[in-house]
Amino acid sequence: MADIIEENVGGILAEILDDYEKDRAIDKADIYSQPDKAEVITILENLFSIVYPGFYRDKTYKIYDVRHTVSMLIEDVLFHLNKQIRLAMLYTEGCGEDELDSCAQEKSVQFMRTIPKVREYLDADLQAAYDGDPAAKSKDEIVFSYPGIYAITVFRLAHELFLLDVPLIPRMMTEYAHNKTGIDIHPGATIGKYFFIDHGTGIVIGETTEIGDNVKLYQGVTLGALSTRGGQDLRSKKRHPTIGDNVTIYSGASILGGDTVIEEGVTIGGNAFITSSIRRGTKVSVRSQELIFKNDDETIGRQEIDEPWFYVI
Repeated sequence: MADIIEENVGGILAEILDDYEKDRAIDKADIYSQPDKAEVITILENLFSIVYPGFYRDKTYKIYDVRHTVSMLIEDVLFHLNKQIRLAMLYTEGCGEDELDSCAQEKSVQFMRTIPKVREYLDADLQAAYDGDPAAKSKDEIVFSYPGIYAITVFRLAHELFLLDVPLIPRMMTEYAHNKTGIDIHPGATIGKYFFIDHGTGIVIGETTEIGDNVKLYQGVTLGALSTRGGQDLRSKKRHPTIGDNVTIYSGASILGGDTVIEEGVTIGGNAFITSSIRRGTKVSVRSQELIFKNDDETIGRQEIDEPWFYVI
């Protein structure tokens, strides 16, 4: 009996190789001139070991001296991050060909020097999660298991690389967290201290979003653009909302637009859809929700909720 696959594999190879010759974005084949996604993820994992010593560590190495352990991790991150940043800088005009090596090394060092500041913010975020969630039994439980603190940690690290004008790598990091947690935070967003994401699944925070201190978001919240029909013409323009200090936004709420400002102390109820600014101290809620109960296609009752309501788990 003829082996159909063996007879056709040569023709398939020729067709695919011919398809690579069309000089499209998807036809790039030089793996040595692009950042390595797997290596970026490994860098991120090692950064977690530096940020949370004792929570994330490689138990393969029986090293009990914290100084030696962290020294090894820092050298490992610097070596591999430098390599990945150098490759990423090929995508920008920020450094000339002759400056790539020094540029990548400087950015790697500058990034690592931000770790104490990142940890300061994360300590406040961890406190916010503990203070804000009665289900949390300890801060250790939050570090080990809460997707919100994981996504925030990745964001805070990626944001520092974003501020250093490192292309590609910050987005690779936050999209990895997005894939793991369902929480999508663009590394270009600005987020203050004591930030709490509860549950988190489905949260979207766009690139030009600005968030103040002591802000709490629940699952399904979107801080997005009002319209992206302008495409690349909107690049670098303020497209996403500004959220002031001490704001709580409940699940399913959408706040859209670069001109939309949610001022200090505002509380926004679940499923609210907001495209204009809300002044300080306001409570925004959905009213007159109507529930219809049916059995075998027969309506057996209605319930209208006249009071303002919020939704929280």
